[in-house]
Amino acid sequence: MAGDGRPVAGARLRTVALVGIDGSGKTTQANRLAMVLGDAGVPAVYRQNAGGRAWFGHLARRLGRADGPALFGRVGMLWVESVLRWLAIARTTLRSAFARDIAVMDRHAVDQYVSIRAHAGGRGEWLARLAYALFPAPDVTVLLAVDPRDAYRRIEARGTDHESLAYLSAADAAFRSLPESPRFLVVDAGGAPDEVTTAVLAALRPWLPPVHLPPDLDPDGPVTPARRPESPPRSSAPTRRSPGT
Repeated sequence: MAGDGRPVAGARLRTVALVGIDGSGKTTQANRLAMVLGDAGVPAVYRQNAGGRAWFGHLARRLGRADGPALFGRVGMLWVESVLRWLAIARTTLRSAFARDIAVMDRHAVDQYVSIRAHAGGRGEWLARLAYALFPAPDVTVLLAVDPRDAYRRIEARGTDHESLAYLSAADAAFRSLPESPRFLVVDAGGAPDEVTTAVLAALRPWLPPVHLPPDLDPDGPVTPARRPESPPRSSAPTRRSPGT
């Protein structure tokens, strides 16, 4: 991969990370992308790099608390989330090192940096970066860009968790302020799932060798998976999947 994020001639795509604010469609699109590529003969597998915030939010509500920070405190929740995401990325990186398929990652380290910036004003980000520096950056990072107001409506509609519009706006700004942001492939995630999947595939086309890119991945209309995406694998701190996740 070139220093500006462009593909290097002859390089094989190994890892793609889909990142974005909550409600941007990361889980849905990572599942769909892995399925569409696999059905077209391009070996690809979904990998979840969850931090457990949604799972702990569910646990907190069952215990009569508002959310995860109400259980651990805001700083404590960020530490828990950082550790769980580090472990998830470690597992994904290890699997990818011995696999020949494309790892389509649902979130990556930059999601944690954004969480720290939006929840804690960036305090402690240097420590997270030190820990996550052990992992190679994804070959391609796709930022699913969505208006925070639309993301808020999606989250409220799925009814499994809650984020304030203020936080979503802060997270959106944080993604664009990251030093990694110039390398992101930005895809408009405000449309219907099929439209977003089509846009993600179009953005990834330069990284997919023509010999591995069947004609049906360059459609005139939106891409619809031939099969319903499976539920993401369960982790020690699973998150729920929904059309707007």
